[in-house]
This record gives sequence, structure tokens and C-alpha cells, in this order.
Amino acid sequence: MDLLLWITIGFIIIGFIFFTSMKKGMENKLAFITASMEDEESSAKAKSIIWWMVSTTAWGIVSMILIVWWFHNYFG
Repeated sequence: MDLLLWITIGFIIIGFIFFTSMKKGMENKLAFITASMEDEESSAKAKSIIWWMVSTTAWGIVSMILIVWWFHNYFG
């Protein structure tokens, strides 16, 4: 098989495991934020949740690009 395919599969699986393992912590941070709206610690936790969402979105976009790139190289 192709090296690009293994890189793509590894990137998707490792990213999925990483972001899934962080999901429960983000849910707990969100619960803390909704319980105490005016706390300064809430602002830091909100920023970490936002960065988690941005990085998850970036991981998804890169995964899609890798899949399209592999199909283009393999079938093109």
C-alpha cells in the first residue's frame, strides 16, 4: 500500500482518539462555565474550549484534504 494512505489513516485514527479523549474534559469545563458566568477562571476555560473546537475543525479539514489527495494520487 501507499505511504500517503498510511499517513492519512494514522492521522485520522490518532486525531480521533486524541479529540475523543479530550471530549469529557471539555464537557466538564462547559458545565463549570455555565455554573459561574462572571468568574475569571471561566474566561480561561472558555478559551480552551474555543481552541479545542478550532483544532478539531482543523483536524477534520486536514483529514478530508488528505483523503482527497490520496484518491487523486491513487486513481488519478
